[in-house]
Amino acid sequence: MTIEACAAEGKALTHWNGVVVFVPFAVPGDVVDIRILKKKKNYCEGIIERIVEPSKERLEPFCKHFGVCGGCKWQPLPYHLQLEAKRQQVEDQLVRIGHLQVPEIRPTLPSDNIQFYRNKLEFTFSSRRWLLRDEDPETVAPEDRVGLGFHVGKFFDKVLDIKKCYLQKDPSNEIRLFIKDYSVKNGLEFYDIRQNAGFIRNMFIRTTDTGDLMVIVCFACEDKEKREGLLSAIAEAFPQITSLYYIINSKLNDSIGDQDCILYKGEPIIREKMEDLTFRIGPKSFYQTNSAQALKLYTVARELADLTGNEVVYDLYTGTGTIAQFVSKKASKVIGIEYVPEAIEDAKKNAEGNGITNCEFFAGDMKDVLSADFIKKHGQPDVIILDPPRAGIHPDVAKVIMDAAPGRMVYVSCNPASQARDLAIFSEKYEITAVQPVDMFPHTQHVENVCALRLKQQ
Repeated sequence: MTIEACAAEGKALTHWNGVVVFVPFAVPGDVVDIRILKKKKNYCEGIIERIVEPSKERLEPFCKHFGVCGGCKWQPLPYHLQLEAKRQQVEDQLVRIGHLQVPEIRPTLPSDNIQFYRNKLEFTFSSRRWLLRDEDPETVAPEDRVGLGFHVGKFFDKVLDIKKCYLQKDPSNEIRLFIKDYSVKNGLEFYDIRQNAGFIRNMFIRTTDTGDLMVIVCFACEDKEKREGLLSAIAEAFPQITSLYYIINSKLNDSIGDQDCILYKGEPIIREKMEDLTFRIGPKSFYQTNSAQALKLYTVARELADLTGNEVVYDLYTGTGTIAQFVSKKASKVIGIEYVPEAIEDAKKNAEGNGITNCEFFAGDMKDVLSADFIKKHGQPDVIILDPPRAGIHPDVAKVIMDAAPGRMVYVSCNPASQARDLAIFSEKYEITAVQPVDMFPHTQHVENVCALRLKQQ
């Protein structure tokens, strides 16, 4: 079969007997043999058994983990094709599936860095790592069965041991490899995800363009001697670490939002700069994971908000207040609302540190905080900026926004599908005036999308 085009979820597609066949790791123009794994009424899913003739566009993957690791699936796809595929994805969701009336969708804004662009990564410890095809389970030594890396695609309990990752700049790889080596040599028990047993379970590395560095190590239980031995070794080997935290997480999942983050050594926060603003980032703080692209994203949002300096702006899902403060110079007042209390505390400290006095921040569930009474108390919004999580906004939130009827809105989304659903609700009163995709995650199918909305003339 000849691969025809890129498709959703990072796959490509072709047609067989009039039925669409979805295939991962393929490039348009590839001539391939496909093994069908799943056959439905309207489509099939398969894998490449053999590349008969590679596409003229196909590139050699730069990472040795390509094809097994669940990330960076578009490495063989030239970057200009990735950008067009993301623009097409936005068009498909908003126009073909969502049936929305939109102006011509702008070309996807490219990322200046297409490697080493992430400022945050999470790695998982596994007592039984994913074994590669050329490895014989009978001959793998016990110390080689453990792994520290990423989950294999579609398997929650399978972890691929990562040698070098091209997502985060140095010293990310060195720190991860050091921690793994120390843990193996000192008999620290790697976590068994299925049995929920073991000592050391996952870790986070956060970096900033200012040079700050945060490391968070999560343990399943407390063993002070082993824990302090590891943390002390990390601090000694990497004195450039700004913040070294640990977490004792005995629950059944790795999320840290409800956990106590304990500072072992260094400063409690790291800092990132954007234009003339400085943002504090704590262990639980949300910050866009591609710092350079975040500046482009927020610049687009500010441009599309079309502020004159007189508007009351509501920044919903404000996180650490980045967008709110980024637009504050061109607004009369900005109200930021966010679910995570720690993020709101960071937002307030960020505003104070940046000398911003026209931003107010509130913590709580959006559907509970944003109400008619809240708006009556804090002012009618002239502009609303939304940057919700992947699931989009709650119907109750949409209703309050519609009742408030701001003159303009800017909707920033990491999921064009949920964005299209929400825009369909707003379309009763609003028209979409601009659509700008932004590439935050090169070599993946993920795309950030910004839509400007204007209240229809009655």
